[in-house]
Amino acid sequence: MPAPPPYAVLLGAQRFDSTLGSVVRELDCTGPVALITAGWRDREDDDEALRTHLACETVNLRLYHRAQEVLAADPELSRAHRAKQIKLRHKQDFYRIRLEHELAANHVIRQRRAPPEVLEEEEGASVAAIRALDAYHLAQCQRVHVEFEEALRPSERPMIQAHREQLREALAGCSAIAIAGGHVASMLNRLRLFGVRELIDGQVVFGWAGGGMVITERIVLFHDSPAQGPGASEVLDEGLGLVRGVVMLPHPETRLRLDDAERVSLLARRFDPAKCLALPEGAHVTDCEGSLVRSSGATWLRHDGSCAPFEEQPS
Repeated sequence: MPAPPPYAVLLGAQRFDSTLGSVVRELDCTGPVALITAGWRDREDDDEALRTHLACETVNLRLYHRAQEVLAADPELSRAHRAKQIKLRHKQDFYRIRLEHELAANHVIRQRRAPPEVLEEEEGASVAAIRALDAYHLAQCQRVHVEFEEALRPSERPMIQAHREQLREALAGCSAIAIAGGHVASMLNRLRLFGVRELIDGQVVFGWAGGGMVITERIVLFHDSPAQGPGASEVLDEGLGLVRGVVMLPHPETRLRLDDAERVSLLARRFDPAKCLALPEGAHVTDCEGSLVRSSGATWLRHDGSCAPFEEQPS
């Protein structure tokens, strides 16, 4: 079995200032560093700024382009992959419909007047219903993925095997893997298609913004104030699970209303026991074998609706 990463680092959005490079050097990752920029899709190879920032030898794994090549050459796999994505989108749509009603009910319940013990019990039941819906949706996503794997067996198909061997060889010489942000679903699809989780063999993994979200165990999409109206945080899918017990919330500067105690409290209790951590640009959290051992600039969303610097959490 491949060795799990000794460290996995979640970072806020990068503008290639000092944050990513300094954390990479702090963990003695001198290179080579494997780059995953599949979330940039057609701009996957536009990695010059990233390579310059890291200032060490790098190799771009080009997962997006590899997937395009595989799907173009294997019509059966391409059709099944497209059908899987369509099914997942439908599942997401129906989940979103039900979720919006559950969240609206929770808001109404919070506004009602009743004896405190009754309100607490009913509001708790509402949160439990939301958690159950999240769990149901995640199970549905898992079922769709399993059905696809069992029917198509992508890891046994010659082109996938050939690319996996190339990726294994490339990673064998790397001390770290850096996963950029971008389109989360596109990135996750490519990581899954090539079984990248199983190819990681002791490398330190760095993920920022969407790249950080995909290495957690559960990807949550969120925006408290989208242009089209009230926002609803929703579970998208399983991540790679390299960092567990954390719901990563990048871009909080523009996507979270941390001064809204009701929203903060609901988010924190909904995903308990995982910690909801907001990581603005420049922030990072380091996981070492399942424990969060370093943190800088991260904000912890708490059950009581308050927020606190994560490094100041009680023991």
